[in-house]
Amino acid sequence: MVLSTWLLVAILAGAVGSGFAVGFILRRGFGKQKLVESEQRATDIVREAEQRATTLTKETELEIKARGLKAREELDREIQDKRREVQTIENRLLQREENLERRSSQLDKRDEDLHGREQKLVEQTKKNEELEKQHQEQLSQIRKQLERVAGLSAEDAKRELRESLVDEAKRDAARDILRIEEQLKEDSEKKAQKIISIAVERLASDYPSERAVSVVQLPGDEMKGRIIGREGRNIRALEAATGIDFVIDDTPEAVILSGFNPVRREIARRALEALIADGRIHPTRIEEMVAKATKEVEASIKQAGEKVCLDLNITNMHPELVKLVGTLKYRYSFAQNILDHSVEVAYVAGMLAAELGIDQRKAKRAALLHDVGKALTHEIEGSHALIGMEYAKKYREEPDICHAIGSHHEDIPQETALDFIVDAADALSGARPGARREVLEAYVKRLEDLERISTSFQGVDKSYAIQAGREVRILVANDKVNDAEAVVLAKDIAKKIETEMTYPGQIKVTVVREMRAVEYAK
Repeated sequence: MVLSTWLLVAILAGAVGSGFAVGFILRRGFGKQKLVESEQRATDIVREAEQRATTLTKETELEIKARGLKAREELDREIQDKRREVQTIENRLLQREENLERRSSQLDKRDEDLHGREQKLVEQTKKNEELEKQHQEQLSQIRKQLERVAGLSAEDAKRELRESLVDEAKRDAARDILRIEEQLKEDSEKKAQKIISIAVERLASDYPSERAVSVVQLPGDEMKGRIIGREGRNIRALEAATGIDFVIDDTPEAVILSGFNPVRREIARRALEALIADGRIHPTRIEEMVAKATKEVEASIKQAGEKVCLDLNITNMHPELVKLVGTLKYRYSFAQNILDHSVEVAYVAGMLAAELGIDQRKAKRAALLHDVGKALTHEIEGSHALIGMEYAKKYREEPDICHAIGSHHEDIPQETALDFIVDAADALSGARPGARREVLEAYVKRLEDLERISTSFQGVDKSYAIQAGREVRILVANDKVNDAEAVVLAKDIAKKIETEMTYPGQIKVTVVREMRAVEYAK
């Protein structure tokens, strides 16, 4: 029983085990087949890889061989190029060596020639020394003979010869000076005339003529009595408040204001016109109107200065300087209004500076301020040029502008181009026809002084002042003054005129030497 059980178990187990065995055998068979296929595939892959490796190896070997051949060819070419370069260098070196040998041979020849020349030179030097010795001996003998014949020593002869040479040199120098001066004068006059003509042609201005009196028109002669007032109190109050003389005479419907201070005269005129318009004339009202007129004139002065600066495009000027410039509106010199004169000088200076390539702004500024000292001359002693320079320095004007103001009448030496421009512009404005009026007595005296100075020199026959004293013609005796001396005489006369006379602009000195040949036909 037990055995059968075990047998049954064994059979069942065998059945079950056979199923597993069959499955295992089947799986193993399939596995072997796949293994064989895999091995076959691997063998094929290895074979293909070996073939590819072989192919690549061959290709690499071929490429390496090709590169090696190419590198060898390039190396051969480089070697050939280097050989050619070396060959070229060798050829050059050979050529240089040949040139050096040739030069060396030439130098050897030159050395031989120089040596020969040196020997000849030594011999020639010895001969020259001997000849010089003989020459000196001959000269000493000739000198002794000349001294014996002429009766003069060598020193006396040298002195006479030196004097004659000095005189001849002076004459030659005078001729050269005359020629050079004529050329320079011609060139400078052409350039100066061009510059001045360009500047003056662009300017057109006129001047009002003003005297030391002003006239106030009255609505009627009965107003004269009101101006005089009871027992003359009104006119005394007017004169005391203004500092101007009120002249009431037989002139119909007019009062004359007389005074040399133009600012005070203007204040008096405005105050009187305001009193006449108001109708109330008494000392208190007079003081009020004079104070009001004073403020109006001061405002007018400031406005005139600002307008001039604006017209000339001058900026950043100190207010005190602007006020001084405006004050020149009421100042006159030789009947020429100084403010108008300063404006004209500024325009001329600006145009001259433009022609010469100099800063026009500085030229205009310096020219406008050049006479500003005339607004202060009555308050401060000294030259108006130096006073103006000091005030310009005080109000921080630039140094070159201050120097130009101080030097425009040569109170201090003129140094810069700006100095000469302001001086020239001032002379042009003051000396041009119609700009100024001159007292007849002063005009005649200036002409007499010119002729007196000219005739004071030796050799002068006659002298004539012409062109309103702008030129003096001098006739000299031809037997006393030669051509060279005439040049020196003109210079000496011009210097004496500069030293002894005061005049605007410049004076031309012309010395005329006339040679006349006279013969009679019989």
